[in-house]
Order: sequence, then C-alpha cells, then structure tokens
Amino acid sequence: MAETLPPSITSVLFACTHNSIRSPMAEAILKRLHGTRLYVDSVGVREGDLDPFAVAVMAEIGIDLARHRSKSFDQLEDTSFDLVVSLSPEAQHRAVEMTRTMACEVEFWHTFDPSVVEGSREVRLAAYRSVRDGLIRRIGERFPSQPEGRVSPAAASP
Repeated sequence: MAETLPPSITSVLFACTHNSIRSPMAEAILKRLHGTRLYVDSVGVREGDLDPFAVAVMAEIGIDLARHRSKSFDQLEDTSFDLVVSLSPEAQHRAVEMTRTMACEVEFWHTFDPSVVEGSREVRLAAYRSVRDGLIRRIGERFPSQPEGRVSPAAASP
C-alpha cells in the first residue's frame, strides 16, 4: 500500500503562541518529510524570538532552524492554506478566527510548551526533545511520506 498525501492538502500552516518553538519545529519536520511537494509555513499569535533549545534539539536530527524568523498571524504574506494546525489553545482561537472567511480545515494538536520546564540544561533539553519527537510522530501519521523521506528521532542516537 503506497503512502501518499491526501490530495486536498497542498499547503499547511502550523501555529503556536510565539512561533519560537513548537510551530517552527513542526514546519521544519514537515518540510523535511515532503520537501517542495507541500507548501509549509508557521506563525505565532504574537511574534517571539527563536528559542535556542529548539535550535539545539532540531540540530540533533540534522535540521537547521537557525535561519527561522518568527512571525505573527498579522505578518502572513499568504493566507491561502488548506490546513491550519494549531499547537496551543491561544493559536487555536486565532486560527478559527482567521478561517471564518476561508475554506480551510483547522486541527488542534495540543502540544506541551517545553519552555515552562525548569531545571538543568539536560532536563530542559529532554523536554524539548519530547516535544520534537511527539511532533515527528504526529506529523508522520497525519502526512505520511515515502520511507526515504521519514524523519526519525533515532537519527539523533549515536
């Protein structure tokens, strides 16, 4: 059985609170899985600064987030998406508001905010890895691709 994208999905927007951790991770993971076969972007309810822990855990699996520039819904250049995936309750409210005037699916994937975890660097990185790995699983299930396009958390293992 060949795995393919649903034919109606050609563009996806990931949204979270600040576009600094969860939505940039999700955007990068989906781009890795599907390359140019799918248009992917990400935003936040408010513009934030890219989180260095997010950059670090994505680098562990060979994805460079360092060039990501956070932006808000108000800064979107294109609002023609087939699917908006919100990763925080605040983003869900904004996504529903945005899609009232367009034919677009909205999905809510409640995703833990790892920036609230306190402790040592390793404890905090573990929280970010958990979010990353959860997004990899969820995105892989929702947007299946051919085996060579898969992103695996095991890629970070020595």
